[in-house]
Amino acid sequence: MLATIGSAIGLFAATNNDDIVVLTVLFLASSRGKPRPWQIVAGQYLGFITLVVISVIAALGLTIVPDEWVGFLGLIPLGIGIWTLIRGLRRNGDDDDDDDSKITAVGLWGVAGITIANGADNISLYTPIFRTSAPSDVAIMIVVFLILVAVWCAAGRLIGTNKAVTEGLERVEHWLVPAVFIGLGLFILIESGVMVRLIEVLA
Repeated sequence: MLATIGSAIGLFAATNNDDIVVLTVLFLASSRGKPRPWQIVAGQYLGFITLVVISVIAALGLTIVPDEWVGFLGLIPLGIGIWTLIRGLRRNGDDDDDDDSKITAVGLWGVAGITIANGADNISLYTPIFRTSAPSDVAIMIVVFLILVAVWCAAGRLIGTNKAVTEGLERVEHWLVPAVFIGLGLFILIESGVMVRLIEVLA
């Protein structure tokens, strides 16, 4: 059992290290208004549980989303990042408007979508491990995963709402938030091979 727990911790850390950055940015924006903390936590859980369910189903030999389509999920964070950037540029000249630092496009479902879009590596690693593990070990791993999601959210909030961090990032926050999501979206699209396939089709 201890070996299973240790493996689950290592597997979670390996597949979710980039989520800390995303959660930090979300909680940084939350300190200014939106999204609300409960939306971030609930969205993270909803997205992660969806990834686990897909991995379990895939481990049983079923395919929900064809591999060539998974990369298109990168359009979710990319779209949110572009929308946030456009809102920030439009309000750049209005010094009295504090809403330009809010990711108003991201609510519970937006956070869940970002988590799912960023979870291709989760599915690719969880699926073979679930397939080759005993049901009891899979259950233990899933419980450990769900506990660690709370730890990740707590770490993201601790960093994202830390006074020293928020003061240090205050001047670049308007650019940092959309940059993180646009970068994440492009990374998913490129890493999954979607961009290459689109270029080949257009060429």
